[in-house]
Amino acid sequence: MPRYCFVAHVRTDRLDEYRRRHATVWPDMLRALRDTEWRNYSIFLGDDGLLVGYVEADDLDRAQAAMAATEVNDRWQREMAELFADGGRPDETWRLLDEVFNLDDQLAALTPEPGKDP
Repeated sequence: MPRYCFVAHVRTDRLDEYRRRHATVWPDMLRALRDTEWRNYSIFLGDDGLLVGYVEADDLDRAQAAMAATEVNDRWQREMAELFADGGRPDETWRLLDEVFNLDDQLAALTPEPGKDP
């Protein structure tokens, strides 16, 4: 399953609001994410406003396009935009990071020593 990580920046004066809104995401938004094949989706937020997101999807471009086509995503993104440092729609301004290491992938690639787990 392909893994994706992205970063963005939340306004430091709006961190509490960002956390509050994500404590109880709209049920329609949660269902839309699930239905558009976003899996194992997590967001992390630092006190300096650095936001790091992680998601698994068979095809991130397809999953993003499917979400962009939903009415609930349009409402959510418009409401969340005011909380971000750049003021843009969060789903259009995040920056994807390249994965450079994954423990499970590297362990799976090891040739096991006789009598030992990889």
